[in-house]
Amino acid sequence: MIITKLKTNRITNPLGFSMGRRPRLSYIVTDTAGRKQTAARYEVALDEAFSSVVLDSGIRADIDSLSFELPIQLMPRTRYYWRVEVWADNGDHALSETAWFETAKLEEPWEAKWIVPDMDKEHHPVLGRTFKLTGAVTSARAYVCGLGLYELQINGIKAGDEYFTPHFNAYHKWLQYQTYDVTQLLREGNNQLQVSLGNGLYKGRFGFDGHSRELYGSEFAVLCEIRVTFADGTTVVLNSDTDWTAERSRVMDGNLYDGEVYDATFTATELYNVREGELGFERLRARMSVPVTVKEELKPVEVIQTPAGETVLDMGQNMVGWIRFRTRAPKGTVIRLQHGEVLQEGNFYRENLRTAKAEYVYTTDGEEAIVRPFFTFYGFRYVKVEGWPGELDPNDFTGCVLYSDLDQIGSFETSDPLVNRLFLNALWGQKGNFLDVPTDCPQRDERMGWTGDAQVFSGAACFNMDAYTFYAKYGYDMYQEQEDREGMVPMVVPAVNVPSGGSSAWADAATIIPWNVYLHYGDKAILEQQYESMKSWADFIIRADEGSGGKRLWTVGFQFGDWLSLDGSNDSSMGGTDEDFIASAYYCHSTGLVAKAAKVLGLKEDATYYEQISGQVRQSIEDEFFSKTGRLALDTQTAYAIALKMDLAPESYRKRLVDGLINRLRKDRNHLKTGFVGTPYLNFALSDNGCEELGYTLLLNDDYPSWLYAVKLGATTIWERWNAIDTDGKIGNPGSNSLNHYAFGAIAEWMYRVIAGINPSEEAPGFRRVVLAPKPDLRLRWAKAKLESAAGTYLSEWTFDEEGELEFHFEIPFHSTALVRLPRAASAVLSIAGPMPDSPANEEGEDILLELESGSYVIRYMPFRSYLKMLSTYTPLVVLAENEQACELIAPFFPPGFVQNPDSLYSMIRNTSLRELAVHNPIDSSILDELDRKLKVI
Repeated sequence: MIITKLKTNRITNPLGFSMGRRPRLSYIVTDTAGRKQTAARYEVALDEAFSSVVLDSGIRADIDSLSFELPIQLMPRTRYYWRVEVWADNGDHALSETAWFETAKLEEPWEAKWIVPDMDKEHHPVLGRTFKLTGAVTSARAYVCGLGLYELQINGIKAGDEYFTPHFNAYHKWLQYQTYDVTQLLREGNNQLQVSLGNGLYKGRFGFDGHSRELYGSEFAVLCEIRVTFADGTTVVLNSDTDWTAERSRVMDGNLYDGEVYDATFTATELYNVREGELGFERLRARMSVPVTVKEELKPVEVIQTPAGETVLDMGQNMVGWIRFRTRAPKGTVIRLQHGEVLQEGNFYRENLRTAKAEYVYTTDGEEAIVRPFFTFYGFRYVKVEGWPGELDPNDFTGCVLYSDLDQIGSFETSDPLVNRLFLNALWGQKGNFLDVPTDCPQRDERMGWTGDAQVFSGAACFNMDAYTFYAKYGYDMYQEQEDREGMVPMVVPAVNVPSGGSSAWADAATIIPWNVYLHYGDKAILEQQYESMKSWADFIIRADEGSGGKRLWTVGFQFGDWLSLDGSNDSSMGGTDEDFIASAYYCHSTGLVAKAAKVLGLKEDATYYEQISGQVRQSIEDEFFSKTGRLALDTQTAYAIALKMDLAPESYRKRLVDGLINRLRKDRNHLKTGFVGTPYLNFALSDNGCEELGYTLLLNDDYPSWLYAVKLGATTIWERWNAIDTDGKIGNPGSNSLNHYAFGAIAEWMYRVIAGINPSEEAPGFRRVVLAPKPDLRLRWAKAKLESAAGTYLSEWTFDEEGELEFHFEIPFHSTALVRLPRAASAVLSIAGPMPDSPANEEGEDILLELESGSYVIRYMPFRSYLKMLSTYTPLVVLAENEQACELIAPFFPPGFVQNPDSLYSMIRNTSLRELAVHNPIDSSILDELDRKLKVI
């Protein structure tokens, strides 16, 4: 037995993070034949030897590996060591290695002062001082906040491996400070301390109009407190104060949109005084943001000489970060790197970045140097290099991929390389847009935390990465903004210069994201933190409803609708689905989620109230948008998908809704018309209702509009628009055309939940219990997904052999259970290798249900209804009409042109087969049998 993944607040050994109400510990058990945990014990101490124990939980049966809240009073600036001991039902026993967490300053007052450089505020400053240490250093911590962005150096070495501190949040409401272990950077004798500052979104050019500046502040500022402990036990505190000085940085100019200008030949000749700043300390709190680090490195795959005579590096992947390069150029050489996502007619292109220059300009000093930007990042695949002396060596360039330091926990793969690339595109979209804030896009003059994009992708994001802490920070920031708006959720978080908000699907991020996080990680602390945010958003909608007549419908205010769908009129980006219907659906959904959260938190009155509201809204939707026989008044893919997925109509209406969706898709040639709202739900609406084959069709389409259309055109991330690039390679309207925009990548959640069949349970969140219900399709020969969940590692894999027999491989982690649904199965023909189930198999429709516990299982059987697809005279005519060879074979049986238009054919005969038509218009059976033989081989 091995105990692993020891985390505090879902972070490994966190230094200086906010602990919330109390620290919460978690772990995972592997390598045991045991199935269940019978007991566990936590010990917490002030030393690694555990001689100063501050908590011994004792051996307890109620300790949950997903989250154990420490009932101790924390001291400031203190490292706590902890370990856990676990016992299993088979007698296995293990003691973990030691983990730790270290507190920040907590409520301790600051001795340091905010300081502001007394120099031109447009010049990037470096603030610093020298100091002398008179003894050997055994421990040192730096507590730092710098505005807008900062990097701390001691004796010429950068402190820490993260970038863009203090990160991006609603600065007017709260400021994060970071804690650094700087023990190894200090030395006995003289030391030099420097803090370099950049604009960031705090004071640089940023915001929706692309030109705003000084959104949160107009001056650079630093707060720095370093506490040093010497070998003899004495301490000294080094504080930022007016004894510090400032000088101009070699960063001549820069912001997040335009990039950075750096002059290595510049030498500061003038020192400036600093003055005490007036920022105060009320907004300061220990960090919540996960560090942004260099997570991966890429080398150029090609150096392109374009028809226009440009030298362009192709990184092979649309990425986010920067280029680190080595230069030996003569002094005064100006090297310019420009960044873009796509080539046009073989040439470098960046018009879709709008006003963002997205460049890095470096003037060399004649010395060999390794160069990278400091306070900016880029979204790009292609880099145009200008000013490079001599022949360019691609080995001198490295793409540094930056995003928040989240563990990737999910993977997905199939027999289809295009589907695999689509999954990777969604994953890379998450990497590129999870740089502290879940942004819409990382490249143009936007890069903001759009709530709608974050909401629709949150399910996929939690499968891909351990995003608990990332979303906890985003949710905290969201509520800070809501407090200023009477519960309304702004369009973007941080809200920067976008004052409006409150649109359905976008603002519903306040309820949907916390619930998804709770479902995936099983720690109700996220609901405790976000409950007032969830509730205040629901109350905002209720007030809007009551202020407009109290019809329990949401019919007022601005709505984005089904953004960027393809079924709108007059080129409207809002799509063709009634905005009141979408808004009211989310009204029902969000109040329902608040009710669920209230139940988890034991708030019975709230649970009853919001559940009642949700039910009333559902009834009003039924009254307003459905006929008495169940016809939905709105004939769009999105309307059907929302109605089915959000359970907006009585069960008796479901079949008619499903038929309506199928008919709508047929009218749309079984291709996507959905936008940001409908796309995440569409395939689920199909697979939840026995139409997963149609869901696979939508997934596997490779012509426009489809997911694989972009893949076939070489996309390496998800596009903002279905038609961002035309088949001839020409990009569409550059005004709003990001090639790294993850919203439509929400299909990755369907891949995990339906193709691989891994589904968490609301009754036992955190994957303590799952429903393993893969839904195979022979158009994929095999598929597999692996998920390192909060409860442990799940594996779900299936494959077909040549005869159509199915083999499933499932792995269920320790102390977890799964309800396994085997499709088209009969218990009499199951072959099961692995621990025998404790209970017999049950039948439900065409499925066999098995209750399985921890272990590895291989299950084989021949489906009683084959997945092998052979055309015949029993196949619906509209299906035959969609196949060119089949259409030629059946054409002689019909008037000219009758079978050439499947849409028209369907409107006349629905799913009727040739055999069924032959009942009314007799055809010799031997002719039909011969036709079957010909159709079978197609």
